[in-house]
Amino acid sequence: MDFNINFPHLHIYLPHVIKNFSIGKFSVAMYGVCIAIGVICGLFLVRHRARQTGQNPDDYIDLAILGVIFGIIGARIYYVIFAWDMYKDNLFSVFKIWEGGLAIYGGIIAAVITAVAFSKRKNIPFFKVADTACLGLIAGQIIGRWGNFFNREAFGGYTDGLFAMQLPISAVRANDMTDELLANTVMYGGVEYIQVHPTFLYESVWNLAVLILLLFLGKVIKVNGQIFWLYLIGYGAGRFLIERLRTDQLLLPGTKVPVSQLLSGVLVAFSIVMIILFQKRALQKN
Repeated sequence: MDFNINFPHLHIYLPHVIKNFSIGKFSVAMYGVCIAIGVICGLFLVRHRARQTGQNPDDYIDLAILGVIFGIIGARIYYVIFAWDMYKDNLFSVFKIWEGGLAIYGGIIAAVITAVAFSKRKNIPFFKVADTACLGLIAGQIIGRWGNFFNREAFGGYTDGLFAMQLPISAVRANDMTDELLANTVMYGGVEYIQVHPTFLYESVWNLAVLILLLFLGKVIKVNGQIFWLYLIGYGAGRFLIERLRTDQLLLPGTKVPVSQLLSGVLVAFSIVMIILFQKRALQKN
């Protein structure tokens, strides 16, 4: 398999982008490494925010452990449900998460359920926990998205724009290919490439902007829950726009409607309503 990944218009040529590396007899997936780094960075940010808001930072170590476990399970279940045709003939492949196939919305849903149970057990208001934890969640998303880069997945359709990314056909799953991509292949160094939108990069950069905005607003917003709803609006709006570019969309069964795009739109609308209601409630109390 060819390991090159190129960004020709940026004059960036990466000759050996690995998917795995070995430690002794063990093979370690770069996909997993990106997720692990994202979790660690997210936890550092959350603990810092907990100190700032007078919470016990150690509580969030417990939440992180539970959130990662159930978040990965939720992300995998969500993906498998809407990509069942890929797994129905080989059920063992459901457990091969190192090959990719984690849907972030499934992880978010599982993480929220975990946070609800955690807040009740610790007797901390849920929305205070949610405002804190969502900062770590989006930090993890920023870094974790790069796992898609190493796996050559979660990319968009054909483009010849500035950020066009070239991937060797031999390194890409057949299910992620489209007729448009195959009709616009390019040859470089004797290797045939598809040329795509690096949607993982778009989403990573978008999420970074959302995180910066949330950190700024966190200094001025005092109503519990508002940062969490703003996170859902910020992430949801970006995902709604970026999802339409991807070639690996998970569709509602029997339709051509991308599940994540539909869910993003619903979450953005719902979160806007909740922000208005929370603000009105805060004003009434004052």
